[in-house]
Amino acid sequence: MKFDNLEDIIQLTPQWKGERFENGRPKVPEDVLRRIRKITLEEAWGPLWHRGYKFQFEGDFKIVHPDQVMVGRAVTAVMVPQRPDLHETLLNYGHEQEGRSGFFNQWVIDSLVEDDVVVVDMFDKVHLGTYVGGNLSTAISTRTKRGGAVIWGGIRDNQQVSEIKNINIYYRGSDPTAIGEVTMVGMNVPTRIGKAICLPGDVVLGTPAGVIFIPPHLAELTAVQAEKSQVRDIFGFVRLKEGVYSTAQIDASWTTALWEDFTQWFESDEAAAEYRHLTWETELEEARKNELDGPRNDVRL
Repeated sequence: MKFDNLEDIIQLTPQWKGERFENGRPKVPEDVLRRIRKITLEEAWGPLWHRGYKFQFEGDFKIVHPDQVMVGRAVTAVMVPQRPDLHETLLNYGHEQEGRSGFFNQWVIDSLVEDDVVVVDMFDKVHLGTYVGGNLSTAISTRTKRGGAVIWGGIRDNQQVSEIKNINIYYRGSDPTAIGEVTMVGMNVPTRIGKAICLPGDVVLGTPAGVIFIPPHLAELTAVQAEKSQVRDIFGFVRLKEGVYSTAQIDASWTTALWEDFTQWFESDEAAAEYRHLTWETELEEARKNELDGPRNDVRL
């Protein structure tokens, strides 16, 4: 067994065709992270759900900064209850063969870079399951700049951690005890967080509603689909206030005439200026096809 193994990470993420870190972890571009910071959790959820990614969200957390959005690239870890022979073998291997120092959680945090988010399965352990406290949260802050952590387990030193403003931490509970009686069996491996699964390099979007893990090969598409939803909503609100369309027209699949109205507005209105990198040929073609196929009564998600 090797921790943070390049060959394993590449094998786990074959659909990612872009840049990678030295350890093989997908490196979603900073511009895509920036765009994802501006979208809502539901806007990110839709493109994933419709492509079969139905176990990417978990909402049952406490949050250090409940109103603060967190976005970054996942660095994952899996912890299990301590078994002496396994614990000694893996701890010694990390120290002697991979040159690591300290305890398992420190190995992960020492590997972080800018825009990273620690995602760790602590098997919902809180007592003796506090993955970070004041010191390690400060290290996360220093290394990631604006990342954070998602911990299916505990934290400690909440008063100190809450004073660290540039990161966010999602966690299950608090306890004054330090981390103990646990062993890390994987670093940058598939990780279960409640009902969700996270792979190394996933884009982590944390919101007041919870956390969603966006596969790296779908990150830009998710940003595009979310931005399209946002600007269509802006247009829809304008036309609803003007009384031009009914809610049924706005919420259903748009007709060609409605799309033409939208594209004229999109190209000229100041409210659409930041979205003009988007294109609409596919949507227009689909609208034309739908009109040939007959009326539809579906609801836009």
